[in-house]
Amino acid sequence: MSAASRSHLVLIPSYNTGPILLDTVSQARQHWNPVWVVVDGSDDGNSEELLKMQQADPGLRVFILPRNRGKGAAVLYGLRQAVNHGFTHVLTMDADGQHPAASLPRFMHESQQAPQAMILGKPLFDETAPKIRVRGRKISNWWVNLETLWYGIGDSLFGFRVYPAAPLLKIMTSHRWMRRFDFDAEAVVRLAWAGVPVRNIDAAVRYLLPAEGGVSHFRYVRDNVLLVWMHTRLVLESVVRLPVLVWHRLRTSH
Repeated sequence: MSAASRSHLVLIPSYNTGPILLDTVSQARQHWNPVWVVVDGSDDGNSEELLKMQQADPGLRVFILPRNRGKGAAVLYGLRQAVNHGFTHVLTMDADGQHPAASLPRFMHESQQAPQAMILGKPLFDETAPKIRVRGRKISNWWVNLETLWYGIGDSLFGFRVYPAAPLLKIMTSHRWMRRFDFDAEAVVRLAWAGVPVRNIDAAVRYLLPAEGGVSHFRYVRDNVLLVWMHTRLVLESVVRLPVLVWHRLRTSH
């Protein structure tokens, strides 16, 4: 096992993703070892198949939570386990087949070169991307840039990322939020506030059609309300943090 394999792991949170989950995990294992999956209270019948895969593959570990608590909560569970087992970095990857498993080695290598940084995927959309989702993330990106004084976050919502595990765990256990769809955006904002450097890497993203096994739990009203509430909180807090944010920007500009 390489040094990176002992320090960096792939973490896949999943809730009722359907059969595409098994394909995602298989592809991830082709490109990285180890891969951990946190099944967030799913009842789609794939947990049993994952456990069979785990028995035959020492590079795969599966955690099954008794009830659905949200993406951020599933990541937090896996993050705690990772830190307890001595891992220093976690690459989060969605279970629905959108994220490019072939890019795992490239992202992990970048993290090894800059272990203090968060390595953020910057999505390259194709024709499968819903226009409303593409436009909506532009709004979220603008607010995140405002909240961090244009710290350099390329995309606020793309969940294909490498996080330094200890700083992220400290932030998540210090705040009650970031447990659901708000995880991706708020995590990078708070890591930026903590002075964690950022590196952006382009990564292809593909939205699978239902006939291809694609599934989405994003709810436009519910989750957009959650994002509006999140940005309201972060903007108000950024005003209080303004002197520190300015100091960080001045320091990083020299």
